[in-house]
Amino acid sequence: MRDDEPVVMQVHCRVEVVVDDPGAVTALAERRLRQADIDWADEADTLDEAATALRADLPLALADLVDPERLLADVPGVRFRGAHCWATPDGPAGGS
Repeated sequence: MRDDEPVVMQVHCRVEVVVDDPGAVTALAERRLRQADIDWADEADTLDEAATALRADLPLALADLVDPERLLADVPGVRFRGAHCWATPDGPAGGS
């Protein structure tokens, strides 16, 4: 490998968070969904259907708020290519 060749890498991390106010999380996710520049004519759901689904799914709402591009924003010589984020409850009942 030459020094001037880009190297594609994957960064793996597990982040644990405590959600004290699930309603605030889902409300923010819904607000950002409604503000997003999405052509709903090309989507399977309507905006209202997608917002309803988001309000009912805390892990989905939380994952939608994660911004993985910011993880390495200040690292020189690194370009962000993409990510897939998801959230799961901790344990069988969602508690620790």
